[in-house]
Amino acid sequence: MFRHATTYEEPTVTTWNIDASHTIVGYAVKHLGISTYRGKFKTVEGVLHINEENPAASSVNATIDAGSLDIPQDRFYGHIVSPDFLDVQSHPKITFQSTTVEKVADDKWKVAGNLTLRGVTKEVVLDTTYLGQAEHPFSKNTHAAFVAETEINREDFGLKWNAPLVNGGVYLGERIRLSLDIEAIKQS
Repeated sequence: MFRHATTYEEPTVTTWNIDASHTIVGYAVKHLGISTYRGKFKTVEGVLHINEENPAASSVNATIDAGSLDIPQDRFYGHIVSPDFLDVQSHPKITFQSTTVEKVADDKWKVAGNLTLRGVTKEVVLDTTYLGQAEHPFSKNTHAAFVAETEINREDFGLKWNAPLVNGGVYLGERIRLSLDIEAIKQS
């Protein structure tokens, strides 16, 4: 008997480059136990490989310039990039490399991966929402947008500096909320 040859087609993988000028990587941490301090990083780059037929085969890689904090006070900036916090001289990059991608609803994803911050790597899960696509009116490139959030314990990454308060609390909270507003450009 003859077997009919079947044609195997590679799954469609679309590559998207993070558009740094339209992407915000923000963080929030409790300050003095009474308020929330919010900030952001100005420099991020990365690539998303999206496999629409097999979402589990998708991947995300991103790099943040640890010294690109958008902080208005020079003295405060100097402390945050010092060895007390980010130790930017020894660890100039913050990286994320996905390990699994799970589609949980039409527009919801769980993207797990290794976050390396200050030379320490820990797994985090980004709760991600796909917001849609649009064609840029001038470049004609296709853009896609996503939001993603996670929370980390800063002490797990060696960010242990703190100061006691008179009332028994501490200057900074342990938990840092990371929020990403990502715009990416489809590559041909």
